[in-house]
Amino acid sequence: MKKLAILFIFFIAITVNAQNWNVDPYHSNVNFSVSHLVISEVDGSFKVYNGSIEQKKSKDFSDAVFKFEIDANSINTQNEKRDGHLKAEDFFYTSKYPKISFVSTSVKKKGANNYIIKGNLTMRGVTKKVTLKAKHGGTIQNDGYGNTKAGFIISGTIDRTDFGVAWNAKTEHGGMTVGEDVDFKIKLEYVKG
Repeated sequence: MKKLAILFIFFIAITVNAQNWNVDPYHSNVNFSVSHLVISEVDGSFKVYNGSIEQKKSKDFSDAVFKFEIDANSINTQNEKRDGHLKAEDFFYTSKYPKISFVSTSVKKKGANNYIIKGNLTMRGVTKKVTLKAKHGGTIQNDGYGNTKAGFIISGTIDRTDFGVAWNAKTEHGGMTVGEDVDFKIKLEYVKG
């Protein structure tokens, strides 16, 4: 009985120390770019997403778990016809795989405000390990409305073909219409609580 009581107290202590943060979608954005015809880049974004950080004991997020989910149907490249193609089976196949998700498996601090985040990215039903860079912009105790907030910029590059997003076509000069590497930059503002 005594061991059970100690275990219960330990569990309560961990729960109290854990801090949860949720993405503030009104002060965040999810952007990406991919090469087009080899000579330029097309930019895009996702408009619907959510995410969280579970910060355990550390005050510097080095033991945190980052989770993120994107509604693939919310893709926006400023071209309705292209967006329709990106949602189709050639690319994201959103009717079958509507979500893109990420869950971190490790967070390592690299310098004062920089982190390396490793985790599992799932897209089009395929899960792969990826490594991301994160910059912590800082934490404020009061945003003017009584909220504690933390800012992060998370960036990286993935090969879309690793996830089965493999459609392409050759140009008349032998190059490919769409690049395989996708660069992304996600600017996130989290609110505590």
